Amino acid sequence: MKIIIEKFRFSILAIMALVVSLTAESKEAKVIISGVDVPWGMVQLSNNQWLVSEREGELLHFDTAFGKKTKITNLPKISDRGQGGLLDLELHPDYANNGWLYFSYSSPSGKGRGSNTAIMRAKIKDFKLVDKELIYKATPNTTKGQHFGSRIEFDKSGYLFFSIGDRGNRDTYPQDIETDAGKIYRLHDDGKIPKDNPFIKNAKPAIYSYGHRNPQGMAMHPVSGDIWTHEHGPKGGDEVSIIASGKNYGWPVISYGVNYSGSKFTELTHKEGMEQPAWYWVPSIAPAGMTFVTSDKYPQWKGQLLVGSLKFGYLVLCQLDGNKVVSQKIVYEGIGRTRNVKQMPDGYIYAAVEGRGIVRLEAE
Repeated sequence: MKIIIEKFRFSILAIMALVVSLTAESKEAKVIISGVDVPWGMVQLSNNQWLVSEREGELLHFDTAFGKKTKITNLPKISDRGQGGLLDLELHPDYANNGWLYFSYSSPSGKGRGSNTAIMRAKIKDFKLVDKELIYKATPNTTKGQHFGSRIEFDKSGYLFFSIGDRGNRDTYPQDIETDAGKIYRLHDDGKIPKDNPFIKNAKPAIYSYGHRNPQGMAMHPVSGDIWTHEHGPKGGDEVSIIASGKNYGWPVISYGVNYSGSKFTELTHKEGMEQPAWYWVPSIAPAGMTFVTSDKYPQWKGQLLVGSLKFGYLVLCQLDGNKVVSQKIVYEGIGRTRNVKQMPDGYIYAAVEGRGIVRLEAE
């Protein structure tokens, strides 16, 4: 009888906690775009005009003033397999004048079965992609369905950065600069190779850094202009890193994580010639999306780094001291599986949440 009473008491407490959590969340966040199952990338064209990528392979235009959703047509062939599909979106820094939209996706083009990460740019006319240009296509194709990476970011100089994960081949690609996968890349906006890329003469010339697992967060630091990333570790060892030219970030030679079974794949957390993360999580939070907060709408967060969590459905504020992450705290709970988080041109922060859509974080 005592066991039954305790179980009943636990159930009531759990329900009460859930109600409190949902009530608190509903006061702090507002769904502005619904009808998207797995929103991966998002860009704000104007206060009411949005583009959102649905991972299964749809590019959607939303007019939030009228509640209208329109599918963009003439997309390239996209492989919707595992973690792949239509992924990140990014606007050219001079989008208002040139109209270039950049997007990442799992592409089956090229030799071999399966797919690999591709970056394309295009313009939109009458809700149709036009002037499509393939900027980069990773090789070889693989039937594995994980670790596409795929975040896209421009820096202050107009260089295009993007990530490609190790595609589930940790012992093959991340430490090999003559192959794609497990890398951060840097290109000119038209896909040309910058002459000062670190491996332009002796490896894949688009590679900027290597030794990465699956970077799904990327943002430019608003003061230094550095590109910051975060990536999924295995079991533990999710990392935030500051990307520098030619550096090796260690995967899988060094790591703070272990295999999903709990066994070790490396004894090392440090090694000469390999970079340490600016922050790491043990246990993993499954980070997804990141943004530096510069808006006056969130004065208590200004100057800090906000990161989404797929695993726990919350947002984490990483507190910074220059280029160091000194602490973290959970600032939004109960939002849901967050795929992306970005501060948009209107000054508000938005989260892309699986099964819900695009959620706006209400200012204090």
